[in-house]
Amino acid sequence: MNPDEPFPPPALRRAAETAARGAAKADEHRVLSAEVAESLVAAGFSRHFVPARWGGADGAATGLVRAAATVGEGCASAAWCGAVAAGSSRMGVYLPEEGQAELWADGPDTRVVGALVPAGRAERTDGGWLVSGSWDFTSGVDHSDWAFVCAPDADARPWFFAVPRSGYRIRDTWHNVGMRGTGSNTLVLDGVSVPAHRAFDRAEMLAGRAVGSRSPCHTVPLRGVSGLIFAAPALGAARGAAREWTTRFRGGGETARLAAARAAGAINVADLLLETAAARCDRGGLTPEESLRQPYDCALAVDHLVDAVEGLFRGAGSRGQLAASPLQRFWRDVHCLASHVALRREPAAVAYGGHLLDAE
Repeated sequence: MNPDEPFPPPALRRAAETAARGAAKADEHRVLSAEVAESLVAAGFSRHFVPARWGGADGAATGLVRAAATVGEGCASAAWCGAVAAGSSRMGVYLPEEGQAELWADGPDTRVVGALVPAGRAERTDGGWLVSGSWDFTSGVDHSDWAFVCAPDADARPWFFAVPRSGYRIRDTWHNVGMRGTGSNTLVLDGVSVPAHRAFDRAEMLAGRAVGSRSPCHTVPLRGVSGLIFAAPALGAARGAAREWTTRFRGGGETARLAAARAAGAINVADLLLETAAARCDRGGLTPEESLRQPYDCALAVDHLVDAVEGLFRGAGSRGQLAASPLQRFWRDVHCLASHVALRREPAAVAYGGHLLDAE
């Protein structure tokens, strides 16, 4: 794969088509099929944010948003797993050099997942840590090779720990209204020893203090990029819902035309917000105002996408609610996705608005 073209169009197209064909089964079985998971790797998601010196793409946020949205037009769950895989691999750049070498020893396509919410406990030992606990909602964990888990130390400071697949087990706990295909099951560690070179202080990632890289995709603060990772699948899902709706109501009357235009307008606004936020991320060097604006713009974009899909779903009537209708799946997925803590508009608005009011 050419690092200058992190998402080669043929491979991305195959991933999108494979995900779309498997969307109904993923929704039913609550996990992506192996074929879909492998197609996401082949498309370049896992290596996108891996440093070029380890064979990765040093990829741009703009490219990830567009690629995830492309896959999301057929399956929001697949797009989510692809985007989250890219974001989880990005975490590896905050490990010491020895840890990075171990993580990517088999190449940049190593499938990494992340359990971001602090849980369990981490106890210091000679040369490392002893980590125990369980982490719910670990998307894509069934197809993972490595996992990053976040656990507090004795001083309640959160640390991230890289653990190979042999070190954790999975509990089947993902029974959700939407985003069912993400397989966001529970990851469990039963007192696993983690060497010091496979651990880093969460504060380093929050601030963008990468080890051995000056690429914008690694040095931008976490909140500069995290909202984009989680919002991009919603952009694709809204486009998929609009396509499904317009196919059903093609040639419709004034009411149908108004609904189509309103949805298209909301999706276009969201697209512009995410493209602008991604361009800021790719430029690097975010100002304090931009660092607060990034999560707000991403949350605002998702609000527009929820409104677009809600209008289409309500306008479709009972047929749109049938189990066989992709529209109801897009509707469930977008609403579920929008509840993610990184996409809640009010907290982001309070932080951004506070800066605007306090700034000279």
